Amino acid sequence: MSAGPARAVESGAVEEVVLLDERGHAIGTQAKAEVHHTQTPLHLAFSCYLLDDAGRLLLTRRADGKVTWPGVWTNSCCGHPAPGETLTDAVRRRVQQELGLELTDLRPVLPTFRYRVEMADGTVENEMCPVLVATCPDPGALAPDPDEVGAAEWVPWPQFRDDVLAGRRDVSPWCALQVADLPADLLGAESVGGALPPAVRL
Repeated sequence: MSAGPARAVESGAVEEVVLLDERGHAIGTQAKAEVHHTQTPLHLAFSCYLLDDAGRLLLTRRADGKVTWPGVWTNSCCGHPAPGETLTDAVRRRVQQELGLELTDLRPVLPTFRYRVEMADGTVENEMCPVLVATCPDPGALAPDPDEVGAAEWVPWPQFRDDVLAGRRDVSPWCALQVADLPADLLGAESVGGALPPAVRL
C-alpha cells in the first residue's frame, strides 16, 4: 500500500510531508521544500539509529547543503514519511537512498518523541518524530549520498552516548535530546513512552 508514495518520491515528484495537529492527527500536506521556515508547522518525521552486530552506531554528518543544521553530526538517518506511507517503509526508503543500506529488526523505541528547535537564522524544526532503532547486517555496504551525508563513521554506542551526555561531542539538537532518553543497551531497547501518533502506521 505504501509503495506508491515511495515510488513517487524516487521518481522526482514533489516530496510532501504530513502536517499534524497537536494530538498527532494528519490535517494536510505541504511540500517539504516549503515547510521549514521561521513558522514551521508541526509535521511528521522520524529518526533512525542504525547499529551493526557489534553494537556500533552509524553516525552521520549532515551535508553542507542541507537547509537545517548543515554540516552537523547526528544520528544515522532522519526523514519524513510521505502521505500514505508507513513509518517503517519510510525509514527503509530513506536509509537505502541516503546510505545504501538494508535494515533488519526495525522497531520504534521512542514513539512519542517530539521537539521544536530554532537555528541561529530563525529557521525552525517542529516535528513529531518517532525514534526507531534497527540493525545493519552488512556495514561494509555503506554508500552515502553526498547530497545528504557529508561524512559517516561507526562508533561504539556506549561511548557515543556517554560523550553526548557529558557534553564532549556536539550533535544536532534533536539527537542530543533523543540520546538523553535512550538506554545504554540500545540493541536490546524496547519501546517506551506510549503509542505512536495517530497519523502513523507501522
